[in-house]
Amino acid sequence: MNNNIKAPCRYDFVGSFLRPDYLKKARADFENGAITAEQLKEVEDKAILDLVAKQKKAGYHIITDGEFRRATWHLDFMWGFNGVGHSKTQTGLPFHGEAAMIDDTYTGKVSVGDHPFVEHFKFVKALEDENTVAKQTIPAPAQFLEQMIMPFALENTKKYYDDTEELVQDIAKGYRKVIRLPQHSVRRLLMGHDS
Repeated sequence: MNNNIKAPCRYDFVGSFLRPDYLKKARADFENGAITAEQLKEVEDKAILDLVAKQKKAGYHIITDGEFRRATWHLDFMWGFNGVGHSKTQTGLPFHGEAAMIDDTYTGKVSVGDHPFVEHFKFVKALEDENTVAKQTIPAPAQFLEQMIMPFALENTKKYYDDTEELVQDIAKGYRKVIRLPQHSVRRLLMGHDS
């Protein structure tokens, strides 16, 4: 890795890329039980390797996995926390006048064990070279908090948290732990989206 490359660069991209058709098919096949989690990971790995090669060829100094292992840019990170779950939505989340049919997210007591994003980041980090540095986007803690106190989620959240401050503290502890987890093998985790 080239230690002279410092982030953020003068230009950047968020890190979310359109998924190739073969990845979308594999994700649908996994949802339908037609392939295993290991088979899906193989397809995700291939898609990420292809994307990183394109980023390098285009001359970008920042490389990312394109969020190819996620269903959404922000909720998958939240779902990696203990106490945070999700289920198929029946009504959808209001978004610009439409119902976004993204899984409903709900909470118990929030904490972090082994967060899957750490391994996701290590995969991209291993692809760095003398001209590139890896980044990974994660939602800001405020986005996480908002998800738990929105009107559709607040009643459930109050079952576990008497006041918002305790939830804020648990979210903050979780973020600190996720960002520190890879410190021995990964030197930095770059935050994006509302950070």
